[in-house]
Amino acid sequence: MNEILIVDDDPDILKLVSMRLAAAGHSVRAVDSAEKALAAMAVSRPQLVITDLKMGGKDGLTLFDEIHEQAPTLPVIILTAHGTIPDAVAATKRGVFGFLPKPFDGKLLLEQVEQALRLSGAAAPPATGEDWRRDIVTHSPKMEDLLHQARLVAQSDASVFVQGASGTGKEMLARAIHRASRRADGAFVAINCGAIPENLLESELFGHRKGAFTGATYDHRGLIPAADGGTLFLDEIGDMPLALQAKLLRVLQDREVRAVGATQATPVDMRVISATHRDIEALMKEGQFREDLYYRLNVVSLALPPLSERREDIVPLAMHFLKATAARDAKNVHAFAPEALELLRAAPWPGNVRQLLNAVEQVVALSAGGVVPASAVQQALREEPRPLASLEEARGAFEREYLVRILRMTGGNVTQAAKLAQRNRTEFYKLLERHRLEPKSFKPEKA
Repeated sequence: MNEILIVDDDPDILKLVSMRLAAAGHSVRAVDSAEKALAAMAVSRPQLVITDLKMGGKDGLTLFDEIHEQAPTLPVIILTAHGTIPDAVAATKRGVFGFLPKPFDGKLLLEQVEQALRLSGAAAPPATGEDWRRDIVTHSPKMEDLLHQARLVAQSDASVFVQGASGTGKEMLARAIHRASRRADGAFVAINCGAIPENLLESELFGHRKGAFTGATYDHRGLIPAADGGTLFLDEIGDMPLALQAKLLRVLQDREVRAVGATQATPVDMRVISATHRDIEALMKEGQFREDLYYRLNVVSLALPPLSERREDIVPLAMHFLKATAARDAKNVHAFAPEALELLRAAPWPGNVRQLLNAVEQVVALSAGGVVPASAVQQALREEPRPLASLEEARGAFEREYLVRILRMTGGNVTQAAKLAQRNRTEFYKLLERHRLEPKSFKPEKA
């Protein structure tokens, strides 16, 4: 069910819009300020936001700007009693999906909601639930927006070009797109263009016939034909030799492949996802990468953020890797010490998720007890402990994360949460207000 976030400081309008949408079968979350809306989005990403324009504190357009910065594809409808034509024009130019005046027309509101959900891809039921993204662990709005785009493009056969630094998970994203596509039952064939010697790459890609060259003692199908009906993932495409780039372009244009030494071409039906950590535009300027091939591959471009730009994912990823590695190695390691977690959060992670996985595997291998100490993490990082920006910032970040965790544990029950935190209700409410956390946002949805 699609979740819609409604923001309005008028309780009557908030109730009325909520009732209209709930009656239409939508899941609704209602808040009375932009600040609470942003806090709610940090907990759970909606598929649509409907907001009032004039509110105390941040107004609707300011809220839209902050939402758009975090999630560019998330549609926003602005509902206001102060609407004018210039307001509507300005809002739509900035990317607002819809602009409706109060008192609103219920039918028109529902029509705009359905259009927004349909165009955003949110209304389409997932083919396999969340299974398509099962390998991707994230709490990051940036990553959620990227996955939303990936899910949309998966419904087509468009070629996808994934950019990102080494270790960000480009192949994992490619596999997720494959699983979400109509080709999910076909093969997913991955090849690293930089890892295979140039003299073997053509044969590996296109296949060869027996006797085509010295050493060709049998027919070899090739990876492109093997991807027929499925997805071909070309990692490090920037390392592909120019001569092979021309042949790959011909395959993509003609939708057929001819093996080395063959006299006839074979039809091939596949989606191509390519990836690189290199600056492909610089390679084109230097004449090392064909411009026509680039535009054939780059129908849709997706950029994976480095781990340093999604720091909220560091601890969840580390815990995920810890659990998986401990189970694989039959080690009784189940947690990180608080100081170890602080080191993980503060590390720069130039090697991204791959470096984090390597560090976790190392500390699990060397751990003698159930809790990983800070010294083990420090050794894995091969650096001195790094002080955080300031004590006040560190305390604030820890406090907010602690409050979110405890509210999740108690399902938003303030009495239980305050008891676990060993604080009275008044003091606990002040802490929640300071961090703009709304307890009801953490209550489990009713079936």
